[in-house]
Amino acid sequence: MGLTNKISETDVQNTFNNIAGNYDKLNSIMSLGTHQSWRKKATDQIEVNPETVLDLCCGTADWTIMLAKRFFHSKITGLDFSSEMLKIAQQKVGQSGVSNVTLESGDAMNLRFPDASFDVVTIGFGLRNVPDANKVLQEIYRVLKPGGQLICLEAFKVETPVISVGWRLYFNKLMPLMGKVFAKNKSDYQYLDDSVNKFVSIQKLAEMMHVTGFDDIEVNDLMFKAAAIHSAIKPN
Repeated sequence: MGLTNKISETDVQNTFNNIAGNYDKLNSIMSLGTHQSWRKKATDQIEVNPETVLDLCCGTADWTIMLAKRFFHSKITGLDFSSEMLKIAQQKVGQSGVSNVTLESGDAMNLRFPDASFDVVTIGFGLRNVPDANKVLQEIYRVLKPGGQLICLEAFKVETPVISVGWRLYFNKLMPLMGKVFAKNKSDYQYLDDSVNKFVSIQKLAEMMHVTGFDDIEVNDLMFKAAAIHSAIKPN
C-alpha cells in the first residue's frame, strides 16, 4: 500500500517542533473550539476498564491528561516524536496533578513496546501526519491485547457539497492569517490544512482498520464530517 502522507517524517517532525508553542491555540482555531469536547466523546467510547493505555501522537498531552483523570487507576503512556511538543506536554502533566502518566519520545510506525502490551490505544489528530497510516495501524494492532480497543480521533476533508464550500473558504482565509499572526514559517501552518485535505476519507480509514484485522469498527461523525471517531476491537 502507498504512503498516506507524502511529506517526509523529518519535515513533519520539524513542523511540529516549530509550532509547538502555538499548537494548542491552533487546535482551538481549527476545530472552532470543539477539540476538547471531541476528545471527551472519544474517551466516552472506551468500553473496557483499562489497566494500560497508550496515547499515540500525544502532542501537548491534552488527551493523555484527560485519560489519566478518567482512568486514574490505570497506567497512561503518552508517546510523540516531537521533542518540543513533549516539553510542553511535560509541563502540562505536571500542572495537572496527575501521577499516572509517563511521556516518551518514539515513532508510531515502529513502537518499542512488546506485543499485547495495552488494553487501549488512542490516537488523536495524529494518524494523518505519519508517512504510512497502515503501518501505524499494524503496530497498534500488535501492541494491543486481544480484546483491546483502538480509539482514533481524526480530522477529515469535508465532502458534503454545501458545507465543503464554506469549509474551504474558512481554511483558505484562516491558514494564511495564522501564518502571519503566529509564524516563524507560513508553510508550517499550511501543512496542517494540507494534511487534512490530502488524507484518506472517513470510510477509507474504516476499511484500512478492517484490513489490518480489527473487528467491531464503529464510526461517529463530528461537525458535518469534518472529524470522526473510529472505534475498533482487536479480536480475542
